[in-house]
Amino acid sequence: MRFRGSEIRLCCLMLALAGAGCARCHGQAALLMEQPYGLSRVLNPTGHAAIYFARICAATPTRLRRCRPGELGSVIARYNGISGYDWIAIPLIPYLYAVENADQAPAQVDHAIVKQLRRQYHHEQLMVLGRKLAEGGLVRRGWNQLAGAAYNRRIYAFRFATTPSQDDRFIAWMNNGPNRSDFHILWSNCADFAAGILDFYFPDVFHRRILPDAGVVTPRQLAFQLQRYAEKHPETEIAVYEIPQIPGYRRSSLQDKSVVESLVFSGDVVPVAILVPYVGAGIVVDFLIWGRYPLDLKHAQILEPRNLAELQSNAGQERTP
Repeated sequence: MRFRGSEIRLCCLMLALAGAGCARCHGQAALLMEQPYGLSRVLNPTGHAAIYFARICAATPTRLRRCRPGELGSVIARYNGISGYDWIAIPLIPYLYAVENADQAPAQVDHAIVKQLRRQYHHEQLMVLGRKLAEGGLVRRGWNQLAGAAYNRRIYAFRFATTPSQDDRFIAWMNNGPNRSDFHILWSNCADFAAGILDFYFPDVFHRRILPDAGVVTPRQLAFQLQRYAEKHPETEIAVYEIPQIPGYRRSSLQDKSVVESLVFSGDVVPVAILVPYVGAGIVVDFLIWGRYPLDLKHAQILEPRNLAELQSNAGQERTP
C-alpha cells in the first residue's frame, strides 16, 4: 500500500503538533511556599520562597546542569549571605530531609537527630562552600537552611509546567550570571528571587506592586499570583501539594502571611494607628482590599518521602479527557 505525498505531509504535521502539545505536558517546576517558624513566626511571618526544578540538578551548590535519569531535581533559592553567594542549589531529598535517599528520611525526629543528619550532610556535600561557613542560629540563618527544611516547617508546592528548552535556557542564564549576595529583606529577599525566576518562565506576569504590602514581595503573594495566572492559562497545568512538617523537632509552623496581614493580626497596626491614624487606616484598608491572598490549600495532595516523584509526574494525565 502506497501513501500519497499529501498524506505523508499531513501525517508529519499531525506528529509535529502532537509533539508540540506534549512539550509542556509535564509539571517540571514548583514554587515552594514555606511557612514561618521560630522567631520568624512573630517577627517576620511571611515565610520563605524557593523554586523546585525536576529537570535541573545541582552540579555543585552554585552550578546547575540537566538531571540524569532517576534524579529528582533540585531546589534553588536565595539565602542571606551563605558564603557570599546570592543563590544555592540543593537536591530535593537533602533539602527536605538532610539525607541522600528518600527511604532514609525519618518519620519523627528530635534535636539530636536533626543536628546529626544536617552535620553529616554538610560534611559530605557542603564543604565546597567553605570550611568556615556559618551554621546559623536563632537569629541569623546559615547553612542549616540548606538541609532538612521539612524539619522546620510545612511547605506547599505549586507545581507548574515548563519545557525542556526553557529549562536549558534557564540553566545557561543562571550559570553565566553573577552569583554574589545582594540580599535585602525589603527589596531583594527570597521572594524577589523566586519572582525573578517565575518572570523568566512567565514574562511580564510577576512584578513588584506598590499595593499591597508597600511593594514588598512575599511568598504568599507569589503563590496567589501564580494561581490566578493559571486560572486563565490552563497550559500552566498547576497542581498544589503539601509537604508536611516532620514532627518532633520544632513546634508546628504557622501560615504564611502578607506584610499587612502580619501587622493586623499581630496587633502592631494599633500603635501605628495611634501615632499616625491615616497610616494605620491605610494598612487596614490595604489588607481588606488587596492583602489577604486567598489560596485553595484544603485539597492539596500530601507528599511524603516515598511519593515525592509526584512532582515530576505527567500533569496532563490528571485531566479528564
